[in-house]
Amino acid sequence: MPIAIFDIDGVLADVRHRVHWVERRPKKWVEFFQAAPDDGLLDGGRDHMAAALASGLDIMYLTGRPEWCRRDTVQWLAQHNLPSAPLHMRPDDDHRAARFYKLEIAKSLAAEHEIVEIIDDDSAVVALLRENGFTVIHATWMDGGTNGVDAILREAQEEEGRT
Repeated sequence: MPIAIFDIDGVLADVRHRVHWVERRPKKWVEFFQAAPDDGLLDGGRDHMAAALASGLDIMYLTGRPEWCRRDTVQWLAQHNLPSAPLHMRPDDDHRAARFYKLEIAKSLAAEHEIVEIIDDDSAVVALLRENGFTVIHATWMDGGTNGVDAILREAQEEEGRT
């Protein structure tokens, strides 16, 4: 069955209320992730999920969130009526840039699945996945393309390997 792979933060989950934890140094990663259960659902992500499901795609999630957030993440997905599906989370001790972690997982998944599209908000992830032949939808609906929150998250994802 063909699949669509969704990132969570910035694609489905509105993280704007918790970005303040990682705007300055020292970054407070535990607090940033502990606030994730309070994320709202982004309309753009919800709508894209509905379109993927309507076109017959299976869903998988690929997030840079650390594994220790799994229970909260699964509960958040259920709370927002998002499909129960395989959830790939970053190992707690993996601090590579998000683009390298996600490329590794996408290649692994592509060996067993037909990946129709990957939806991610991180421009570095989008670029690297596209360079490697994946069809990627660049989710800009949280930030409206303003790069305000996107710039903060990009630093977290690319320089510190945290989301």
